[in-house]
Amino acid sequence: MGAPAADVPVPPAGPWSPLRQPLFRALWLAILVGNVGTWMHDVAAAWVMAERTGSPLWVSAVQAATTLPVVLLALIAGTLADIVDRRRYLLLTQCWMFAVATVLALLAGSDRLQPAWLLALTFALGCGAAMAMPAQAAVIPELVARPMLAPAVALNSLGMNIARSLGPALGGVVVARWGAQWAFAINAVTFLGVAIVLLRWKRRVPAPELPPERFFGGLRAGLRFAAHAPALQAVLAKAAGFFVFAGALPALLPIVVRVRLDAGPGAFGLLLGCIGIGAIAGALLLPRLRARLGTDRLVLVASLLCAATLFGVAWSSAVGALVPVMLLNGIAWICVLSSLQVGAQVAVPAWVRARALSLYILVFASGMAAGSLLWGAVAQRWGTPLALSLAGGGLLLAALAMSRLRLAAGETLDLMPSAHWPQPVLALADPGERGPVLVTVEYHIDAGDRDAFQECMRLLGRSRRRDGALRWGVLEDAAGPGVFLEYFLVGSWLEHLRQHQRVTGEERALQDRLRRLHRGESLPRVRHFIGGAFAPPAGGTAP
Repeated sequence: MGAPAADVPVPPAGPWSPLRQPLFRALWLAILVGNVGTWMHDVAAAWVMAERTGSPLWVSAVQAATTLPVVLLALIAGTLADIVDRRRYLLLTQCWMFAVATVLALLAGSDRLQPAWLLALTFALGCGAAMAMPAQAAVIPELVARPMLAPAVALNSLGMNIARSLGPALGGVVVARWGAQWAFAINAVTFLGVAIVLLRWKRRVPAPELPPERFFGGLRAGLRFAAHAPALQAVLAKAAGFFVFAGALPALLPIVVRVRLDAGPGAFGLLLGCIGIGAIAGALLLPRLRARLGTDRLVLVASLLCAATLFGVAWSSAVGALVPVMLLNGIAWICVLSSLQVGAQVAVPAWVRARALSLYILVFASGMAAGSLLWGAVAQRWGTPLALSLAGGGLLLAALAMSRLRLAAGETLDLMPSAHWPQPVLALADPGERGPVLVTVEYHIDAGDRDAFQECMRLLGRSRRRDGALRWGVLEDAAGPGVFLEYFLVGSWLEHLRQHQRVTGEERALQDRLRRLHRGESLPRVRHFIGGAFAPPAGGTAP
């Protein structure tokens, strides 16, 4: 369906420019419809549980059943999305969710949907969504040119919140007039739309130069990258500080509406729709707000606004009074969510994007799940107003504490592959999976440049570990001061060749600085030592 983004002229990167790409537009619309169906499911599930149990803990467990699978499966999903065909992988997830939603509709229609079954099937549906999330996020750069990446991520957030405004309202109407089974059935049908778009996508991927990573090796590589990526860590920390407290609202709103306000599913859908409308308004204002405030100040202001809305929900006594509060909550939510999502996308290179995004999704989901259970338990014991007030106070403190972490630092990174490492010269036969591999680089540094060299090496060590080094260090020649030997250990020769593909423009600039500090007659000398050349003695092991 249409040419890939790289084959078409790049339009100006305005807020709507990604929609000019036919494939992105088709998938965006299909996912929008799918998200509408998901919100209809959420309204129906929460309402059925509230109606049948009247328990804040059971109702909040529905939210937890939706998000807990992401906690359990996000890293698995992210690793798979980086090493398998993403199109086929996404098709499989859509078929799974269609099947589960169909079973849910049939049980509800036959009046056999007990609370335990509702939780189990909601959990199964959440498993499908969890497996799809990293791949859906990671395909965005395949559908649009790089200048349109930030608008495309913002449009995805906008689509989620358009669905958030339409889905709950439609879900409330459908549940009130025809019953929850029809909301579940409509949700099942929406998964077919995404599957049809994926079937029509003629995805063209260049033939890989190297074999794909193995699953456990790929999982370790993703975690290793995150452990040495400050820009990604800032995103994850801010996300954790926001979602565990902000998640109190979706978890407890059904109880607020049904118990405190004595209203029905229509009012519940209306208030959720107001959140979505506020989010749409916030998305339209987002470019101006970001240009005026900057990313980090915008996240701080939006987090404080979200905390204020939690206090508002805690002590409001009428549905009408909650309408403006929900609108403001939607504006705050989209500002934070979109900024964090863009921050996660731009903080990582392409080779590890799905794994890094899966970590962000994991933090998001675990924060929402933990928050749902925590604030549900607090509400069960001490009441909903106190639970929401404590969540608002916690969000306020977390926003202020996290304000020193900077998201904007990741926006300036050059993470495109630089391909500046020359291919190693081999006198051996192709080593393949042999290893470990020890790489050494020798530098000659003047005494006046030691401090600058030390700072560069500190950054380079982090870079080497991000790209796959298991160990890294620097030694100085005892007989020749100023002669330094950098070394790093990689698991296999194949993994070292992957390092050649992973090195970015940011790392090239750092290594250029090091070369300028080097005072030898030629470039720093690089040597490769490969293990596995000798077998252990018969009947024993090598000493």
